[in-house]
Amino acid sequence: MKTAATTGHATTRPDTGARRAWWLGLGLVLAAGTLAVVSLAVGSTGVEPIFQVLGPLLNAAWGGVDPTAAIADSATSAEASAQMSAQISAQIVWDIRAPRTLGAFLAGALLGLAGAVAQGLFRNPLADPFLLGSASGATLGVASALSLLGVSPMATSWVVRLGLTGAAFVGAVLAVLLTLLLAKGVQHTLRLLLAGVVVGVVLGAFSSLVTLLSPDILQAMQAFMLGSTGFVGWAAVGIMAAVWLPCVAVALAFSRVLDGLSLGEATAASLGLPLGALRVALVGVLALATGTAVAQTGLIAFVGLAAPHLVRSAIQTTHARLLSLSSLMGGVLLLLADTLARGVLAPQELPVGVLTAVLGGGYLLWLMHRRAG
Repeated sequence: MKTAATTGHATTRPDTGARRAWWLGLGLVLAAGTLAVVSLAVGSTGVEPIFQVLGPLLNAAWGGVDPTAAIADSATSAEASAQMSAQISAQIVWDIRAPRTLGAFLAGALLGLAGAVAQGLFRNPLADPFLLGSASGATLGVASALSLLGVSPMATSWVVRLGLTGAAFVGAVLAVLLTLLLAKGVQHTLRLLLAGVVVGVVLGAFSSLVTLLSPDILQAMQAFMLGSTGFVGWAAVGIMAAVWLPCVAVALAFSRVLDGLSLGEATAASLGLPLGALRVALVGVLALATGTAVAQTGLIAFVGLAAPHLVRSAIQTTHARLLSLSSLMGGVLLLLADTLARGVLAPQELPVGVLTAVLGGGYLLWLMHRRAG
């Protein structure tokens, strides 16, 4: 007797599902590459010609232009102006746009992966990465750091460089640990879900209280709560990449647990799976991926919720493929949203969290209307 544990209909032929998953993955990789090139071309003046953006960057990469080199004294005025323009263009693309582009994709990939894990773990298609209180914990951590260290320009820059992302990450992880403590472990899914809701509400109230007692941090907190990739640098890209790789590896290694849980707790236990220990590992992946993304980009809604839905609407497959494809889909969604947020009203910039909330909310409303019809 052959049983195919899937996230949807079990009647899908395995070879057909694998082929569809492969094509979807290829399409997402190509979409990510195309969006990355477009994102590099989006600046304060709108969308610039691609060759004007990539030319100086490729010259710098191949040694033709050194962004830090001094202009030769023997250069003519026209040559010096051209060299300076090329250096500035290369520096803007390499130091600002490139890490922001990669950071948006990696943050979305972390949220997409966390959303797929949460929905499989709780057997709830409306579960999102912030379900265990990590968003409220990160918000409280940032609010506490800003309140304690002050909001003068010097203090704020120090916090952003050394402490702000750390405070958000620590707050997110502590919130998840508090949720696990209240739920007395991860054995009872419903208790864990309710504990996460309670922790989120309580920590959200404390964040509001800290903001009320320190009104000077309101503007800084607003930027964090609206979500932004504007402060992502190469260090943040390295951190997110270093976290994403092991999170994907662990989630894929334990994907059979999610397949088993999709058939029910009793069925999963009858398969001989050590559900308690494996749940701990998956909750750890959920907390680490969410906390890292929130620490670098702030609160960005609906990416982790919508990415698995979009994958399921395209194919029906096991969690091993769903996790990978949801991560890719999350990266593409956030990269698309970030590109639109920078280019639609240039030189003004929309908060990317607001744009993802509008687009994600619209998609879920359409999905609800289609299923009701």
